Amino acid sequence: MILFMLFVVTTFNYADRAILSIAGTAMKGELGFDAVTMGFIFSAFSWAYVLGQLPGGWLLDRYGSKRVYAASIFIWSLFTLLQGGVHFLGVLWAVPALFMLRFMVGLAEAPSFPANGRIVAAWFPTTERGTASAIFNSAQYFATVLFAPLMAWITHAYGWSETFVVMGVVGLVLSMIWMRVMHSPQDHPRMTPAELAHIRDGGGLVEMDQGLGQAAGKGAQVNRGVKLGYLKQLLGNRMLAGVYLGQYCINTITYFFLTWFPIYLVQERGMSILKAGIVASLPAICGFLGGVLGGLISDRLIKRGFSLTWARKIPIVAGLLLSTTMILCNYVDTQWMVVGIMALAFFGKGVGALGWAVVADTSPKEIIGLTGSLFNMFGNIAGITAPIVIGYIIKQTGSFEWALVYVGANALLAVVSYLVIVKDIKRVELKPLDDAGQPYKKLSGVES
Repeated sequence: MILFMLFVVTTFNYADRAILSIAGTAMKGELGFDAVTMGFIFSAFSWAYVLGQLPGGWLLDRYGSKRVYAASIFIWSLFTLLQGGVHFLGVLWAVPALFMLRFMVGLAEAPSFPANGRIVAAWFPTTERGTASAIFNSAQYFATVLFAPLMAWITHAYGWSETFVVMGVVGLVLSMIWMRVMHSPQDHPRMTPAELAHIRDGGGLVEMDQGLGQAAGKGAQVNRGVKLGYLKQLLGNRMLAGVYLGQYCINTITYFFLTWFPIYLVQERGMSILKAGIVASLPAICGFLGGVLGGLISDRLIKRGFSLTWARKIPIVAGLLLSTTMILCNYVDTQWMVVGIMALAFFGKGVGALGWAVVADTSPKEIIGLTGSLFNMFGNIAGITAPIVIGYIIKQTGSFEWALVYVGANALLAVVSYLVIVKDIKRVELKPLDDAGQPYKKLSGVES
């Protein structure tokens, strides 16, 4: 049930991010955007999403996943709802208003994936964590499968603004459901001693959120959250640097599919908006299947005796190499071949998207929210750069050919990062810090 809720919430998370890609063509026609303006509006979400990562991680480590996540869902759904009214402002004010509303959606969604990582680390043993992480992460593909045709139909039948209204209202309801059904392992009313022991003995951090809300509510000084010394240790870790770079490259692929892919199908391949919405779901189905398969393969490798390092690296490297095949779309003309190649590339991206499992494996238990936020911050810089770079490429070249090369090259760079920079995958051990956030000084025998 916990994993199901993570999957549902993450599905709506990505659906709200992707609304603009479905409604984008109709909005461009009504409000007069060019490709570069559209790229900047696409990127507005990620500017805020990146800026909000470290504060979001601090909130999670201070107040726990349940309450912070519920507030996040409610706020991002409210701002999604408000986007449906920007056309009332006229062309002059619609662009800055849309940029700011997308910015606020990104800020509100910032704690979501670090919270997913914290919840999985608390609820799942190590040998089940890859599959659990892959399932919630695969919700990004399911969001396209389920909502791209639905949003395309709403846009076609009623108009683009109604799409934002429908998704916003559903999200507000979802935030209330979340508060009712989500609990930490030790607080769940249906938790049995045997299940709790199974999770704890397998490496689940079942006590992660214990007492956080109560302590913070009483004004107690909780020794958690952002400490400059911890950040320096995380940023100075070679393994994590490689993981961050890999996630940036993987997210470049993700944001291409979330933002420009439906527009590519309309502009470059001559499809209608309705058809593009339906067709965009086909690669997403393959991405969903690949995402679940990648987690299953990784956990199976661990059970068969492979080291954690290679159990994670093998599906990541194989999947991302498969993603580079999207470049072949530049050499085919028929629509069904384009869709087939993109489906293969998206399947590979799904198999290789195990970054959140790696975060759960490597995060120091003292600051798992902050570590996930730092990982998500670096990864989602791609949400800023990819839409804008692709927009400029399209404007300068008049086609998507070099845009596909750019995205495919990022997949290859992620492979290099995991093979060359990430030597071993293991939990980071932090050096202890004093109350000022400084490492303890080494003392002589008499002083100690």
